[in-house]
Amino acid sequence: MDINPMYNLLVVSTSTIYGSEFLSYIKEDFVDFIQSDELLFVPYASPSGISFDKYTAKVQYALADKNIKVTGLHEYQNKKKAIQDAKAIFVGGGNTFLLLKTLYDLDLVHQLRIQVAKGIPYIGTSAGSNLTGLTIGTTNDMPIVYPPSFEALSLLPFNINPHYLDPDPNSTHKGETRETRIQEFHQFNSQPVLGLREGSWLKVSQGKITLEGSLSARLFQANAEAIELTPGLINF
Repeated sequence: MDINPMYNLLVVSTSTIYGSEFLSYIKEDFVDFIQSDELLFVPYASPSGISFDKYTAKVQYALADKNIKVTGLHEYQNKKKAIQDAKAIFVGGGNTFLLLKTLYDLDLVHQLRIQVAKGIPYIGTSAGSNLTGLTIGTTNDMPIVYPPSFEALSLLPFNINPHYLDPDPNSTHKGETRETRIQEFHQFNSQPVLGLREGSWLKVSQGKITLEGSLSARLFQANAEAIELTPGLINF
């Protein structure tokens, strides 16, 4: 699958893993990736209904020891220009439907695509990672609002399923597993879906996709058995 060689993406399953603080497990990779002392944060996914100011402050606190100036996109009157001027962009997690609707409402989806195509580093966690796929059709979130389209940034030629969970053989829960949900998706959609386990992320650079972290990822394709992808260069 062809990837724009200008893209510089960090597509992260989650901002926080069990037993660690917000961004702490990936902070060094994060800072090394953006190669900048300024960061534009997109807080519109609002996890747990947190305010944009508080969400931005959370990122500022997490990166304070790295001397990175973090500003929230919501703080700018001219948001398109803020994106145009950004040295690096971080789209945080929360509710993917809310995130995408807000970006469409503010007419910012196209501007984000333009800037990423110029090579501006883009980091997404959870909902921000969903945004890099073709659509948000494989998010785990509830549709609390209705975006005008499920089409995402389409930076990657597949969909993301962050926080991917394997079936628990000891569970008494009789509802659908994550794998079953993705199989349901493939009854009506043809694009591949990559299940990213917590603690894993994709690094996209120079037209190549690398699976980072210590865990494998699960690749689902329509009319085919799911396969495990080990850390390293991804080819499919």
